[in-house]
Amino acid sequence: MCKEEQFNMTMDNKDTYMAKADDVERQWWVVDAAGLPLGRLAARVAHILRGKHKPIFTPHVDTGDYVIVVNASEVVLTGRKAEQKKDYRYSGYPGGMRETSYGELMEDKPEYVVEKAVKGMLPKTKLGRKMAKKLKVYAGPEHRHQAQQPEEMEIEI
Repeated sequence: MCKEEQFNMTMDNKDTYMAKADDVERQWWVVDAAGLPLGRLAARVAHILRGKHKPIFTPHVDTGDYVIVVNASEVVLTGRKAEQKKDYRYSGYPGGMRETSYGELMEDKPEYVVEKAVKGMLPKTKLGRKMAKKLKVYAGPEHRHQAQQPEEMEIEI
């Protein structure tokens, strides 16, 4: 018996489960961001969007759930990040670089800050962009997804 036949005989009963896109059942979660550090919140939300909390996780299939983040304006930036951390935009023209501190961003667009942190932790592929569309962020405590009957999720620090 050659090595290839031995390998095939041992692998017959140990096939790895690969999820199919049609088999995935998605759930809706609500996360209250009030008082949570931005990075820890973003890491946990990205974990759920990617589907790594499920036993059927498959890297090349979107197995993640929908996540609604409320109270994004009350997320915490630790240390001196509010003054020192910057967000850069470039228009494409010479001299078109703009920088904004995260403190100013938190006042103007807190949803953008949370979305950017979460998207940075997702894969930079078509699949990652598909996962990012399942993230819904709101600055206040209200959201428009009551019809989906989302469940509360507590994030431990």
